[in-house]
Amino acid sequence: MPDIKELLAKARPRERTVKLLLAGDIAGEIERLEDKLRKVSEDWQPTDLTEQHPGKAISAQIAKLREQARESEAEFKLRNIGDEAYSSLMAAHPATNENEGFDSVTFPRALIAASCVDPVMTVDDVKALFEVITQGQIKELFDAAWDVHNSSGLVPFSLAGSALLAALGDVK
Repeated sequence: MPDIKELLAKARPRERTVKLLLAGDIAGEIERLEDKLRKVSEDWQPTDLTEQHPGKAISAQIAKLREQARESEAEFKLRNIGDEAYSSLMAAHPATNENEGFDSVTFPRALIAASCVDPVMTVDDVKALFEVITQGQIKELFDAAWDVHNSSGLVPFSLAGSALLAALGDVK
C-alpha cells in the first residue's frame, strides 16, 4: 500500500473548462433568422417549378453565422485553489443573508477570478466580463468554479461517450 507522500505526489487539483459564446449579437441574429426561416417555411408556396425556396438563402446565412459564433467561443479553464485559499476566500465574502453561506454578489466574482487559470483574470476583469455575457453564462462559470472546489473525487461519467461506445459495441 502506498504511503501518503506517494499519493500526494500523484495528486492534482480538480480542473474544469467552460466554453462561452462571446458574440451575443451573432446569437441574436441567428435566432432572428431561424424565426424568419420557420415563418417562410410555413407560408411559402412556389409560383412555378423553377422558383427556389427562400429558406435556402436564409439557411446559408444561418450556417455562416453559426461558424462565426463558433469562432467567438472562448474557453475558461478553472482550477481548484486549495482548501486554505478557498476557506480564506469564503471568509472574505461573508453572507449578507443568514440563509446563504457567502455574499452572493462578491463571492462568485472572487471565486471565478481566483480559480480561472486560463485566461488569468482579476475581479475587475470578471466584473467586466459579467457586463457582456448572459446570466446563464455567469451561472455556468460560477457552477464550474464551485464544482472544482466542491465536487466529489469520483471520475466524471460521460453519458454521451458511454452511449456511443455501447452503440458501436465497444463496451467493456
